[in-house]
Amino acid sequence: MEKRLIYADHAATTAVSDEVLKEMLPYFQENFGNPSSIYAKGRENERAIMNARQRIAKCLNADPKEIFFTAGGSESDNWAIKGTADRLAQKGKKHIITSVFEHHAVLHTCEFLEKHGFEVTYLPVSPEGIVSPDDVEKAIREDTALVTIMFANNEIGTIQPIAEIGEICRKHHVLFHTDAVQAIGNVPVDVQKQNIDMLSLSGHKFHAPKGVGVLYVKKGIILPNLIHGGGQESGKRAGTENVPGIIGLAKALELATANIPEKIQKLTPLRDKLIDGILTIEQTRLNGSRTQRLCGNVNISIVGIEGESLLLMLDNYGIQASSGSACTSGSLDPSHVLLSLGLVHEVAHGSLRLSFGEELTEEDVNYILAVLPEIVSRLRAMSPMWEKLKKENIKLV
Repeated sequence: MEKRLIYADHAATTAVSDEVLKEMLPYFQENFGNPSSIYAKGRENERAIMNARQRIAKCLNADPKEIFFTAGGSESDNWAIKGTADRLAQKGKKHIITSVFEHHAVLHTCEFLEKHGFEVTYLPVSPEGIVSPDDVEKAIREDTALVTIMFANNEIGTIQPIAEIGEICRKHHVLFHTDAVQAIGNVPVDVQKQNIDMLSLSGHKFHAPKGVGVLYVKKGIILPNLIHGGGQESGKRAGTENVPGIIGLAKALELATANIPEKIQKLTPLRDKLIDGILTIEQTRLNGSRTQRLCGNVNISIVGIEGESLLLMLDNYGIQASSGSACTSGSLDPSHVLLSLGLVHEVAHGSLRLSFGEELTEEDVNYILAVLPEIVSRLRAMSPMWEKLKKENIKLV
């Protein structure tokens, strides 16, 4: 069998596309001016940023004045959550609602606020990884400042009922923020139709460069300044703008949102074939919903192996994947996302996340399905835990 090279970690990061790079290149040398300068090169870049803001707003069905550029999803999450908490605490609202399996950019921010006098309600998720809108409504109190629920989970790919949660928040006059880092380019996002007050996104998840993101803030919501020292981003975030990154993000977002139905139609059958094939391996289970999941996400637990060993062996075969979220890939602890589904540690440790883009082919799927069972057999043959489970006939999934 001929070795293939398959990049299966799009949920961690993506390559800058040719179209995006082409649009960015002039802003590294020819159009290098500081957008705050009054001479021609500066004014040209100021107009370029304004144009990019308009293009991004159009993709989200927002107003350009509602688009704020950041360094990425984590910064956007922090600004939305801490900023809202800081402002509404002055009105006696010091309660925040989130879920137990958010990205750490949200969870750690909420933990920080708990140390500063805020109370946080961490909603459970269903065994398939879905947040219940009813649970959100029951958790809302008179002093609730913010609900923050991710649009699609970064590990198991489950898509949340964002519009319903947003509608509930509107009814109770509570602000609603969503981390949409994984959703952008994979599902339609419309901040108006989906009742979203604030939204975070990160360019490097959809073929823009690393280090640039957006926080959408609905008109009328006033957040405190994130960085002091200049008038950039309506005076909210000082610092000379990352012009090439902003230009690249605008182009990448246009491309990512232009063909979502076609992307779903292409990737869903390949995703399902991969899931069905892997589940023929003994003692494996799908993590997350079979249907309410991103079209390019597969997350499987394989009993009797360690995720790190599996990734190293897959890499030897040219398959680059993940066993959890990119930001914690160096950790030996089981994924908090998988534990929130009710998985025991022995099952959560052996997780495999495969996340794809539109370049995935049926030949790629066939290659993975040919290689993976052999790797699992080799790792299980070296696993004392697997031998014990077989000897005692214990079924963990």
